[in-house]
Amino acid sequence: MVFGPASERDCRPRVVVMTEPKKQLTILLASPRGFCAGVDRAIQIVERAIERYGRPVYVRHEIVHNRFVVEQLEAKGAIFVEELDDVPDDRPVVFSAHGVPKSVPAEAGRRKLIYLDATCPLVSKVHREAERHHESGRTVILIGHAGHPEVVGTMGQLPRDAVLLVEDVAQAETIEVRDPLNLAYATQTTLSVDDTIDIVTALRQRFPLIQGPKMEDICYATTNRQTAVKAIAQSCDALVVVGAPNSSNSMRLVEVAARHGCPKSRLVQRAADMDWTWLDNVRRLGITAGASAPELLVEELVVAARERYDVVIEEVRTSEENVVFKLPRQLVA
Repeated sequence: MVFGPASERDCRPRVVVMTEPKKQLTILLASPRGFCAGVDRAIQIVERAIERYGRPVYVRHEIVHNRFVVEQLEAKGAIFVEELDDVPDDRPVVFSAHGVPKSVPAEAGRRKLIYLDATCPLVSKVHREAERHHESGRTVILIGHAGHPEVVGTMGQLPRDAVLLVEDVAQAETIEVRDPLNLAYATQTTLSVDDTIDIVTALRQRFPLIQGPKMEDICYATTNRQTAVKAIAQSCDALVVVGAPNSSNSMRLVEVAARHGCPKSRLVQRAADMDWTWLDNVRRLGITAGASAPELLVEELVVAARERYDVVIEEVRTSEENVVFKLPRQLVA
């Protein structure tokens, strides 16, 4: 029998390449995570403003601290600027969720600009508390991070000498005040719950009569996300927080994980930024997201993990969230 070329090829021994099976990775998804009501409201304000007033709509400062969100809004017609000087007289402007000093809406009013305030209502609550204390003759000690937009906005509600900033316990133990009997404190809403308790304790030890909020100023979403991370930290070999490096609440989640049982913790903005070699020898990975990070970015990270591992998902929920904040009247009329 004579074999042709095709038959000869068919008779050659076939080489079967064995692929190594994927390693198993259990992902513990902390819940609640991601967008809070204040962030969701702020984004809606920008989107509704574009629908109502047309493109472009200007936004003073990043509406929330997440580059993906900012780029999505830019594609829809938002222009982000740092100061009102960059806003034309004939276009509307939105103030970010972090809040602004009183001088900003005052200047917008002087220029007769159309402006919409996307300040989170929980931040506005801190503003009102600070104003009430000032009207009662108290010096306000603000617990927060210097230079953060929320802190700049809160301090900008009062005259310069009426509010003092404290960032840590050491400053709380050494801060000098004019009248120790007439003091109050307020806090940035995105702080570490544990750190804030320590700072408040130090202030109360020095100034027993200091006045504080009836409820903690730290927002429900910040508290809930930190509680969820604490619930999974000891069960994880590593933990990733999806969020931006300029997001205070996201950075605090990294710190909380490290303090509560998972020192191998880091921030990742997107799946493309993930160093997968960092997960060598990791079998249980915790994932959460800061309050300004959309769930889409968490899903993106999980999909990327499935490409590399045999993934098992376990969601750990510590609380339910059903908070909704109303939009400004200009956008719902």
